[in-house]
Amino acid sequence: MARRRTNTGPRAAVSTRHHRNLHNPFDPLRVLSDDEVSTIHQTAIQYLSDYGMRVLLDEARELYADAGCTLDDDNMVRLDPDRVREALRSAPTHFEVLAPNPDRSISMGGKNLNLAPVAGPPFVSDRLNGRRPGTLADQENFLRLTQHYDVMATTCPSVEPEDVAINVRHLRSNVATLTLTDKIPWVFSRGRQRVRDSFDLIKIRHGIDSDETFAQAARCWSVVNMNSPRQLDIPMGRGIIDFAAMGQMIIITPFTLAGAMAPITLAGALLLQHMEALAGITLSQIVNPGAPVVYGAFTSNVDMKSGSPAFGTPEAQKAALASGQLARHIGLPWRSSGSSASNAVDAQGGVETMMNTYGALLGGANIIMHSAGWQEGGLTADYEKFIVDMEMCQMIAEMCAPLIVNDQTLALDAITDVGPGGHFFGTQHTLDRYETAFYQSHVFSRTNFEQWTEEGSLRTDERATAVWQKILAEFEAPPLDDAIRLQLDDYMHRRVREGGAAPE
Repeated sequence: MARRRTNTGPRAAVSTRHHRNLHNPFDPLRVLSDDEVSTIHQTAIQYLSDYGMRVLLDEARELYADAGCTLDDDNMVRLDPDRVREALRSAPTHFEVLAPNPDRSISMGGKNLNLAPVAGPPFVSDRLNGRRPGTLADQENFLRLTQHYDVMATTCPSVEPEDVAINVRHLRSNVATLTLTDKIPWVFSRGRQRVRDSFDLIKIRHGIDSDETFAQAARCWSVVNMNSPRQLDIPMGRGIIDFAAMGQMIIITPFTLAGAMAPITLAGALLLQHMEALAGITLSQIVNPGAPVVYGAFTSNVDMKSGSPAFGTPEAQKAALASGQLARHIGLPWRSSGSSASNAVDAQGGVETMMNTYGALLGGANIIMHSAGWQEGGLTADYEKFIVDMEMCQMIAEMCAPLIVNDQTLALDAITDVGPGGHFFGTQHTLDRYETAFYQSHVFSRTNFEQWTEEGSLRTDERATAVWQKILAEFEAPPLDDAIRLQLDDYMHRRVREGGAAPE
C-alpha cells in the first residue's frame, strides 16, 4: 500500500537561478568531416591572401598594412596567411564578461551556453496595440522582461527607440539598460564617439574611473556585421578597432544569406562566412593581441521565390552545425541565432525559432542571439513572441541540468511500496519532490479540453499577453546606488546638451 499524506499548503515558487551560467551537456553534432572542415579553413586563408577583402576605413587598412598585409587598388586588402594564423593563436579560446552584478557575469568558450534576446528591430508588436515603430518605452519594457528571466544571460537592444533623436539615442538607451538591468550591456558599433559615450557610462555603472581598469576585463559586447560579400565598411571597421583596443567583447558576424549575399550552395556560403570572419578576427588581434573576439555565424538562405530572408530552414540548421565545427577548428567561442521569418506568433514562428535555436544548441554555440522575441525576419520585436520563446529557452535550460542517478533518484523503495499495477501519485517519494520534479510551464497549457474551454479557450499567444503584462506591472529594478544613478543621469544630460553623437 502506498504511503500517503495530505498537502493543502500553497505550491512553492520554483527557483530559476539554475538557469544562469548554463553549460551545454551535449556533444556537438557534426555535418562535415574533419577533412572538409580543414578544406574550408585552408581555402579561406588562401583566398584572403590571393584576393582579399575590401576595407573602406583608412585606419583599418593602415593597421593591416603595418601587420604585413598587402594593399591593392579599390581599397582591397590581401591578408598574409601567417598573420591570420598568428591572430588565431592570440585570440582567446575562453574569457569572462563581467556584469554590474557579479552573479550575472558570463563565460564564453568551451561548453558555456548563453541565451540572448532579440536585438535591433525597428518595429514592435503586441496583441493589444498591433505593429508600430519602436519607442524608448518599448525598449525599456523589453529590458524589464530580459531582467526578469534568469535564462536571458545578457541584454540586447531589443527594439530601436524611434521616438528618440538618433544623435542621443545611444545615451538614453544605455542609461535605460544600466538602470533597469544588472546584466551585461550591449553597445552598438555605430561610431567612435557613440562607443566612447557608452564605455564611459558603463565605467560609471561599474564604479571605474579609468580606461586602464576598464580595459582589464570585458564588460560589454557588440556585433560587427561584415557587408557581405567581402567588404568591411567604415563604422564596422571602427567598431572592431575600438572594442579590441579597450578589451571588450566583439562578435564578428558575416551576413551570409545563401542565394543573395553568399553563394547559393551551403558550402560556398560557409566558405564566404569563414573568410570574412577570419579577416575581422585578424584585425582585432592586430589592434590588441588577446582581445576577446567571437566567431559569428549567421548563414541562412533566402526564399528564391520572394527574395526574403528565410530562417529556421534545414539549411540554416546545417549551417549552424557546420559553423560550430569551423569555430572549434580555429579554437574560438562562437555565436549563432534563433530566428523566424513568420509575421505572427504562430506555429511557423515557433517551429522556425526552435529549428534555428536547436541547430545552434546542438552545434555547441556559446551565445545564441535572437532566442526570444524575433519576428518577421528581424523587423519586429514582439511581446507575445518573447514570452512564448521564453518557454523554449527555459526548457533548454532544464535540459542543461544534469540527470542525477543515485539511491534517492532510483526510487527503489517507492517502486517496492507501490507494487505491480499501482500508481506513484501519493507516495512519500512523490510528495517530497512534486513541486520541483518537473519543469513548470509559464505560458503553455496542459489542461484537458473541458478545463481549457471553461477557462476561455485561450491560445498560447493570448495567454502570453497576460504574462508580459503581469511581469511589467510587478517589475522592480535591481538595486542601484543613488550616487551612481545620479552620475549616469548627469553624464547623459551633459552629452545631450552637447549634441550627442550622430552615427557614422
